[in-house]
Amino acid sequence: MSGDRNDNDVLRQLRDINKNRECWRENIDDVAAKLNGNYSVAVKAKSLWILGEMGLNYPAEIEAYLEDIVGYMQDDDSKLRERSTNAMGRIGRADKNLVIPYLDKLMNMRFDESENVRHAFIWACENIASNAPVLFCEKLEIFYELIFDFGKKVRIEAPEMFRVVGKTKPDCVKPYLDKLEWIAQNDENPIVRIHSAGAVRITKKSM
Repeated sequence: MSGDRNDNDVLRQLRDINKNRECWRENIDDVAAKLNGNYSVAVKAKSLWILGEMGLNYPAEIEAYLEDIVGYMQDDDSKLRERSTNAMGRIGRADKNLVIPYLDKLMNMRFDESENVRHAFIWACENIASNAPVLFCEKLEIFYELIFDFGKKVRIEAPEMFRVVGKTKPDCVKPYLDKLEWIAQNDENPIVRIHSAGAVRITKKSM
């Protein structure tokens, strides 16, 4: 019972930190310390999420903890793999140079057995691509294949990568326009159709 009570106390502290953004910079070390302690999956997952959001605002200050965050991408627990992948996306959105050394590890998350992790992988890549689309211009085939993933969440999210890249690098998406238009008209999932149509529209508008 004491362990559960302590766990709840730590989670409450983390929630308070997450709400008080003006205090984020001074609490980075404290939140990061939860990744290496004897804490529950819930505490570590919450810490990873907060560190990702902190990294979006203070990327330089989060750099010292990147190895710890990346390490959880190989954890046995899928929630921790998901959250570490999310965090890398937010940090990379702020400073692509911080995540470039780990980009191959990030790209490998597309093979994860968990649908939530694969979904987080796409979301993370969208975050990074929003400010560094060129990193993914030669990798778009990966996201095209994920449109046919067996996971519904993955299929819905995958076309969004083409929208993000197509907004600023339409020439990279151009080879996929015919395929995306076909999906927009014929896919069985209405949201996949909508997202594919959106990617086509944004890309053509940016040409």
